[in-house]
Amino acid sequence: MTSRTLEVICNNSPVQYLYQLGLLELLPGLYSQVTFPSGVVAELLAGRQGGVLLPEVKDLSWVRVETAPELPLLAAITDLGRGEREALALATRRQAPLVTLDDGLGRQYAKLLSIPVTGTLGVLLKGKQAGLVQEIRPLLAQLEALHFWLAPGLRQKALALAGET
Repeated sequence: MTSRTLEVICNNSPVQYLYQLGLLELLPGLYSQVTFPSGVVAELLAGRQGGVLLPEVKDLSWVRVETAPELPLLAAITDLGRGEREALALATRRQAPLVTLDDGLGRQYAKLLSIPVTGTLGVLLKGKQAGLVQEIRPLLAQLEALHFWLAPGLRQKALALAGET
């Protein structure tokens, strides 16, 4: 049984990979509210138009789409994508948000802003803990086939956390 807590604000990378794994439904299964910034929706649409296998947001009844507030500090950060900036901007306005980011630089900015972060692997591990994912090992192989970059040692760490060593 899952305990659905927290709002999660999603960037496009975890959405893309969870969708391509056929596990996007983990998000509403694990979190009480799933929010996509409008910039993420735009990036997903552009990716779909470019031929990338991505979800049609209008078909996801459990997603709340929100326009991010203008934050001069984040607007000045030009080395982050629009979706990442907007996810962080929305998180600064929330009581206890969690942001999904895979990008290392985005995670660094989240840390500077004291915003809790998880990523694709974190969602998969939480899904395993909740009994919604049976095994992480084959999912890691699928992610690697999708060109998901795993830092050295992260594969083994994820398998250890999943109890699959």
